[in-house]
Amino acid sequence: MSNSIRLGVIGGGQLGSLLCVAAKKLNIETVILSDDKDGPAQKFCDHFIYSKYENNEKIREFISKVDIVTYEFENIPIDFLNLIEKEKKVLPNPKINKIAQNRKLEKTFVNELGINTTDWTYIKTAEDIKKNQHLLPGLLKSNTLGYDGKGQFVLNSLDDVKQDWCFTSDYILEKKVNLKKEISVIITRYSDGTMLYYEPIENIHKNQILHKSKIPADISEKIFKDAIDSAKKIAANLSYIGVLTVEYFITANGKLLVNELAPRFHNSGHLTIEAFNISQFENHVRAICNLNSMQIKKISNAEMRNVLGFEIQKYKKRNLKKNEFFYDYQKKEPRDGRKMGHLTVLKD
Repeated sequence: MSNSIRLGVIGGGQLGSLLCVAAKKLNIETVILSDDKDGPAQKFCDHFIYSKYENNEKIREFISKVDIVTYEFENIPIDFLNLIEKEKKVLPNPKINKIAQNRKLEKTFVNELGINTTDWTYIKTAEDIKKNQHLLPGLLKSNTLGYDGKGQFVLNSLDDVKQDWCFTSDYILEKKVNLKKEISVIITRYSDGTMLYYEPIENIHKNQILHKSKIPADISEKIFKDAIDSAKKIAANLSYIGVLTVEYFITANGKLLVNELAPRFHNSGHLTIEAFNISQFENHVRAICNLNSMQIKKISNAEMRNVLGFEIQKYKKRNLKKNEFFYDYQKKEPRDGRKMGHLTVLKD
């Protein structure tokens, strides 16, 4: 493909914004489709289309303006992605999104590859929890949707099971682990099978929202290698094209467990913009647009901190040092817990 390609991006948030910046660097035009009229990506893209997924006229306009389509978040209706796929290629493939949207499918897929996750089971009724008391204490998670801790309930015992919960929805129950730390691996796979990866990133969460990420991760060589190897295995078996993020738990006794898959660039990978010669966003654009791959080289160790809610006000006034890089996502209004920006600090 030539660089005259027009890239369609579903989603107008901060990830879409940063993707547009990376695409512009490669002389690729971007067209954002967002169901949020205030989506900040409109300030960074070449064309912005505000539309709900049911607006056929706007969707037709979007399809007509682009050559290839990607997305900044995975909770997009599969039928909608399939509709676009009939006319324009969607990458990563919507079939992968179907797996990533469903915890049962996701964990089954990973386990069938011989890769460990937490012990878990599928839950449809309160009675199902009673039959699986060996998984308590545990976390009850909605099987679909849910992020940043949404749709999750801590169950220490059967006394925590509320009979008035709506079990018309389905869940998975995961056994709690003695957690030492969390890491993520961001890997890019190209259509020719080439795979490039960043070193594992260590992540610290507060109130189930990512607080900060850092490299190098404080992990053993074995964990480093096993995390990379399993991410490669997952990407290969999905015939993946683009950037894939694999989130892991490391238990107190040193066991590596896959937590979740994110079929996209990731919050923990923001530090790749300054810490490496090529960011996760540029890698994604290169892969899905069939451009040449570039070997990843680390420039510096780094730490990234999310700026949440009204914190953004003090960061806007902050005098930055030469090794500090602040990003204001330019969202219309701050709210508690809302990701408003991030700060990356280079450590070398």
